[in-house]
Formats: sequence, structure tokens, C-alpha cells
Amino acid sequence: QADLLILDEWGYLPLHQEGARLLFDIISTCYETKSVIITTNIEFGRWKGFLFDEKLTAAIVDRLVHHSHMLIFTGKSYRMMNSLIK
Repeated sequence: QADLLILDEWGYLPLHQEGARLLFDIISTCYETKSVIITTNIEFGRWKGFLFDEKLTAAIVDRLVHHSHMLIFTGKSYRMMNSLIK
């Protein structure tokens, strides 16, 4: 069992209903006992778009933001600044 769960590029691929429920179970299991890191460019208000259930989305967000530290980065993408394509 890991003490840290990392979800990278969160929300770029939609989940089917069963996948969203399994994710809720994992987040609920981690709630107040494990650390979770999520990286995403998608704001909370749009999470329903890939979780497909408003109540489930609210429950996941509630567990994630309680006791959380949010880091918000603004500005140009580091990858785009160093891209060969300009």
C-alpha cells in the first residue's frame, strides 16, 4: 500500500460510469489517511465533463479539497517556451 497517490494530467480522458465510481472509492479510501497529488489544467467546475455525474463529482472534489494545499501556476507553458515549433 502506497502513502501517496499521484494522478497526472487529470481529466484529459473521460471515465465511464464504473471507472468514475472506482475512482471515488480510491479517493474515499485515501481521504484523511493518505496523500494525493493531482495535476490538471481543468478547473473544478468542468470535472463533471469527464466524471459524468454531478453528485459523484461534488463528493470527489469535497474530499480532495478538504485539508488540501492548492498550487496554481499561471503564465506561459514551460514546454511551449522551449518548443522547436514557434
